[in-house]
Parts: sequence; C-alpha cells; structure tokens
Amino acid sequence: MRVLVTGGAGFIGSNFVRQTLETRPGADVTVLDALTYAGSTTSLDGVLDAVQFVEGDVADAELVGPLVAESDVVVHFAAESHNDNSLADPSPFVRTNLVGTFTLLEAVRASGVRYHHVSTDEVYGDLALEDPKKFTEDTPYAPSSPYSASKAGSDHLVRAWVRSFGLRATLSNCSNNYGPRQHVEKFIPRQVTNVIDGVRPKLYGDGLNVRDWIHVEDHNAAVWTIIDEGRAGETYLIGADGEMNNRDVVRLVLELMGEDPDAYDHVTDRAGHDRRYAIESGKLREELGWTPRFETFRDGLAATIDWYRENEAWWRPQKEATEAKYALSQQVVGH
Repeated sequence: MRVLVTGGAGFIGSNFVRQTLETRPGADVTVLDALTYAGSTTSLDGVLDAVQFVEGDVADAELVGPLVAESDVVVHFAAESHNDNSLADPSPFVRTNLVGTFTLLEAVRASGVRYHHVSTDEVYGDLALEDPKKFTEDTPYAPSSPYSASKAGSDHLVRAWVRSFGLRATLSNCSNNYGPRQHVEKFIPRQVTNVIDGVRPKLYGDGLNVRDWIHVEDHNAAVWTIIDEGRAGETYLIGADGEMNNRDVVRLVLELMGEDPDAYDHVTDRAGHDRRYAIESGKLREELGWTPRFETFRDGLAATIDWYRENEAWWRPQKEATEAKYALSQQVVGH
C-alpha cells in the first residue's frame, strides 16, 4: 500500500507515520509537510530513511497532484491547529485548512484514490459544564474560533466532494490529543516542560474548562481502523472517555511529577475559550470494533511525562521562543 501522509512531520502525523511503519511493514509511506514551526524532521528521527519525505505546501496543486496520483490512500493531517495563533492571525488557517483541503480533494478526484480526512471535535463548538450530552456525528456545527471555523469548512468540503463527485472518503473528528512529540505551545507539554524547568504551570481563567483527552497512539489506531473498515462518506468520532477539566489535568501533571498539586498560577482567560468538549465514540466502537489501548488518562499521561523527561533534546529548541511569545501575549492582555 502506498500511503501519502500530509502533515507527517507534525505531532499526530509523525506518530501516525511511526505507527504505520511498525504495524504495516509492507507500506510505502510518503510524507508531505511544509515544516512550519509546528513540524520538524526531528519528529521522524530514526524513520526518516524509511519514508519518502517531500517538503511542501498542501495548497500547492502542482506539487500535490503527482503525489496523490502515485498513492493508494491519502491521510490528511496537515493543519494549522492552535487556537491562540488563529486569534492573532487567521490567514494561515484559511490557506492551509481550507485551500489546502480543496487542493487535495481536487487531486483525489482526478486520481480516484482513497482519502481520509482528519478533523477535530472543536467544529461542534462547546457544551455547558452541566450538560449531560456529548458530541455525536449528528451534532450541528458551531465553531467558535478561526481555527475551528476553518476546520469546519474543510469538513464541509469533503462531504460536498463525496456527494457531488463520489469520492471514496471518510472523515474523523477527534477529541484533544496528547502524547510524544507534541509542540510545547500545547497545553499538556507546556505544563510538563514548565515543571521540568522549575516553572509553575499557567492555567487560563478558572481552569474548569473540560476537554476529552485521547493518547495520540489510540487516535492513530482508530484512523487505520476507519481506513480499513469504515464506509465511504461516513464520519466517525474518536474519543477515549477522557473528560477532565484543565485544573485537574494540571494538578495530575504536578502529582505525577512529584510536585505540590496546587503549585500553579491562573492567567487571564483566552478570548472565546470553549467551555466543554465531550465525544460519544459509540459508532466507531460498535460498528468498527475499535477500543483504546490506554485504559485511563492517568496511564497515558504518565507515559507522556516520561517521554518528555527522556527527550529534552527534541523539545528544548522550541521552549524559549514559545515562552517568549506567551509572555508578550499576556502582557498585551494585561493592558
């Protein structure tokens, strides 16, 4: 099988590439990645020689067309994905998430290859803390940031291309990922690396915002299950029943790292900060037979902390620039 992985040098994509090489030794993997700040070939250390790596933009039709034509399946991870960045400058999110997806869909339409589109639960907006419901495949879209709006738009493009042109495509919307090789700007690795550096973690607002966490390895196993067993045109929600509010996540990080669970600071909340996400993954589990490997969030988080402790050389170059950016943004908010 010839697999084209867009965004394969990013967090989820690089873990997907590694997992594919480990579990499907006959696969011929090509990685397309623009190597923006969130993507790095260091995320593919040890496997880079086993793949064909192409540096480029998913919105570049002349580059994308031949790569898609040479593939049996396209797995589209490439995305601008950080909410804070989308509030500061939405334009890269429109280009990568909308124009990039359109470019891929047109190439897939021309070549007739299998396509899987990776998306987020943030397209559904948020839920009230006291609401017993969870997001399902039938939940109406209600994005609340430029990032989630651009991902919602890309999902709609895929569905339109399935209906209008008969693409052999599936979609997945996943809850918050965590695990190895996640950029230190993201919530969990930022807290973990702060504690390693002896810095108190920072928590937006009251810290009661709830996210539904899933380890990246479980997410990627679900993606392969959908590619293998999913029905064309269908959407599958991927979640591991990992709901926890941000305050409790920070406290658990501190506890697992041998620190006082109350040794964190509150900072001004982010604009448009969604209150709660929660995934109902029954369709994926019941129809396709997928189950997560990590039985609890605590187990997955402990393994993730170990990885960051053991791989400082990977994340250290990102850390100073990330903290400088956050310090500046918080100074602006303070005014």
